[in-house]
Amino acid sequence: MNAPPTHFLVIDLEATCDDQGTIPEKIMEIIEIGAVLVEESTLSPVGEFQTFVRPVIRPKLTAFCTALTTIRQADVDAAPTFPEAIEALGRFQGEHDALFCSWGDYDRKQFEIDAARWGVPLPLKGHMNLKKRFSAALGETTRYGMSSALERVGLPLTGTHHRGIDDARNIAKLLPYLLGRTPFPPAPAPAA
Repeated sequence: MNAPPTHFLVIDLEATCDDQGTIPEKIMEIIEIGAVLVEESTLSPVGEFQTFVRPVIRPKLTAFCTALTTIRQADVDAAPTFPEAIEALGRFQGEHDALFCSWGDYDRKQFEIDAARWGVPLPLKGHMNLKKRFSAALGETTRYGMSSALERVGLPLTGTHHRGIDDARNIAKLLPYLLGRTPFPPAPAPAA
C-alpha cells in the first residue's frame, strides 16, 4: 500500500487561447505555471512557484488571451520554453512527496499535451481532481467553478482570476473543505 503524500502541489495553468476558434485545443500552449506547495499535515502553504512560458506554435498572444489573463506579450517573450519551465517546476518540488492537484482535469491534460509535444517527462506524481473532490465532499453532483466554490464556503477570490499563481493560491484555500478537515458552512438560502 502506498503511503499518503507529505505534500500537495496545487497547480493552475494558463494557456494560449482566443474567442474566435483560431487556436484549437490541440495547439494550445501553456503560458503560465502557478504552483503552491501545501504541507499535508497542516494544509498550510510552504512554498510558491510561478513562471511564464514562451509559446512557440502561436507565439503572439491574442487580444482575448491578454484581456482574460492579464499576461502581456512581453511576459511570454522573455519567458523560458516549456522544457525549461517544467524542469524549474521539478526543482521547486524537489524531494517532496507531493501529489499533483488541480481544479478539474484541464491542467493535467494540458501538461500531458505540452510534455508530449516537447518529448519531456513531467516531474509530477499522480493527480487529484479537486473540482470533483469538492462536489463529492459536499455530496452533490454539481461541478463548481473555482470562484463559485470559494463563494460556497464564504471565502473571497483574491488576486487576479485567470492568473496561474493567483488561482493556485485560491484553490489551495479550498483544500481543508474538500479534504473534510473544515466543515462546509450551510448552503445559502435560495433567493426569493
